[in-house]
Formats: sequence, C-alpha cells, structure tokens
Amino acid sequence: MAVVLAAMAAGSVGLAMRPVPATEVLAAARDLRPGTLAAPDLTVVRIPEAAVPDGALRPGAPVAGRVLAAPARRGEPLTDLRLLGPALVDAYGPGMVATPVRITDAGAARLLRVGDVIDVIAAAAQWDEARLDPRTATVAQAVTVIALPRATASADSMTESGALVVLATTLEQAARLTQAGTGSRLSITIHGNSR
Repeated sequence: MAVVLAAMAAGSVGLAMRPVPATEVLAAARDLRPGTLAAPDLTVVRIPEAAVPDGALRPGAPVAGRVLAAPARRGEPLTDLRLLGPALVDAYGPGMVATPVRITDAGAARLLRVGDVIDVIAAAAQWDEARLDPRTATVAQAVTVIALPRATASADSMTESGALVVLATTLEQAARLTQAGTGSRLSITIHGNSR
C-alpha cells in the first residue's frame, strides 16, 4: 500500500510540474478609459489556453486606432466585443447599427456608463417665447450606450460642443437621430434598473 501511495504521489508531482500550455493575447498595459487605442496602451501577456476568452485579440491584430468601448483594467485581455466595430454591434441583435450622437450637455453625458439605456430628446435650438413652445420630441427610445469615446487633442481643438455618445440603434432610429442632430439640441433621460 505504501508503495502504491508513493507512486501516486510521484505521479501527482510529475503532473504538477508539467508546463501548462499558454497562449499570447493582447491586454491593457494600464488602466484604460474608453476611446481610441494607441500602441503603448497594449501589452502581450501569456495566459493558459483554457483561460483565453472567445474573441481574444492576438499579437499583430490591427488594434491601434480602434475605439475601446468601455474601461479596461491593467492586464485585462481584450476581446473583439471590447472594441467598437461589427462584433460589438452584432452582440445587440440583428439589424442594429452603431450611431454616434453628440449630446449638447457634456455634463449630462458624463453621467452615462456603457450599457445604460437612454431616451434621446431633441429640442429646438431657440425657445419660441411667443408661443411658449419648447418644441421637443423624443427621437430615440430605450437605446443602449455602447461606447463613450474620450476626447482627443484634435477633437478638443474643434469648435464642436457637447459630448459624443455611441448608441446601438435600428436604422430608423439612426435616421431620426441624424436628422434631429442637424438643427436641434439633443438631451437625454436615463432609464432605471427595472426594465
């Protein structure tokens, strides 16, 4: 019996010392905010093959210049669903598109987090005091925030005001948002957790 136990112990030690197959993936080199990725934002890490998430980005993938949709922690492996693009939009269902919208009040947009569900309301740029009619309309209901790109230096130098928010919408909602954005002030309401 002692011989059998010793053999089993030796076998267990041999299994424990056997190297675990590892795979190289791209990960966040530091805590990242949503926005455009640059090469210094990324690092290569080796993780066990069994722990590699589906859609993991591999070294050499053209990631620089792509938009990170949500914050990422240092060392977190990045996947296709973390970047703004077809895979992320497809995750919200067939027929959905990514629609960038400039919310007039940047402070209100800062309240948003990826995954929030909002309504977008358009108001006339000028209040019609004679008619006491603010002329508002809800142009998109229950749309999901999929990215909150951070401002870049070049964007800061532009005269545009407000904050950019990327939403998952239908084509019809995208058309209404685009039309409203050309001559109206866009604001938001945020849905609660009970949806």
